[in-house]
Amino acid sequence: MKLFRDHLDRELQIPTFPQRIVSICPAITETLFALNVQDQVVGRTKYCIFPKHQVEALPSVGGTKDVSIEKVRALKPDLILAEKEENTKETVELLSEIAPVVVFEVQTIEDSYRLIRDLGAVSGAQPAATKLEQEARMSFDSLPKVSGQPSVLYMIWRKPYMAVGDTTYIQATLKALGFQNAAKPLDGRYPEITPELLEELKPDYLLLASEPFPFAEKHKQEFAEFTSTSKPVLVDGEMFWYGAKMTEAAHYFKKLFENNESFIIDNDTVKKVR
Repeated sequence: MKLFRDHLDRELQIPTFPQRIVSICPAITETLFALNVQDQVVGRTKYCIFPKHQVEALPSVGGTKDVSIEKVRALKPDLILAEKEENTKETVELLSEIAPVVVFEVQTIEDSYRLIRDLGAVSGAQPAATKLEQEARMSFDSLPKVSGQPSVLYMIWRKPYMAVGDTTYIQATLKALGFQNAAKPLDGRYPEITPELLEELKPDYLLLASEPFPFAEKHKQEFAEFTSTSKPVLVDGEMFWYGAKMTEAAHYFKKLFENNESFIIDNDTVKKVR
């Protein structure tokens, strides 16, 4: 056993080389596979869908907010990995009676780099984590940027409409891409957006994410009924995940910007994309 301090500043006794890991956060599960420790992972949530086809063989323990404690117990884990926003405090407390629960918290890009390093530390895959962090940094160092700091609302839900606010990893990514988040000054991390508030904020763009609510082409017209000044753009919400997905970000956003003529791009940043 070894001592480890998680992102909530809790000191935990965890296995030096865990053999039965349950991950209850999708980005963490994907990153564990990227670190090539999938043989140590014995359970995941139904929302842990990456890497595609490879995770399907792992038993599901429910959703991120409704983890089945008994299903986790049956897997006999020696380590459980959670994330503060994705999973509830009650779930972490209940699971702590089964095995040590390391809780991560990712609100910034630097937090995501720390997550990669710490996943390497807790799983015994430090060299792979160092390599993955380097790849993620290279990707984010070469992110293309829009010019003029246009304002955006990043929409994640419908009925009620909800957007991404401050102190979130998505907010940090929007900033890195050159956007100003129109929801940043609003109360809450995921504020509700009424048609009246949308008209008041008048963002230049509405980024309609593919998850957790699956916005699609038909929803563009829906928003057009509320505003004539905001350009709706469909985006792959999974490209705003932290961890392993960071390595794909630069190429995705370069293609997104090139395929939408309404974006005015800083050409120097596009040339940096590797």
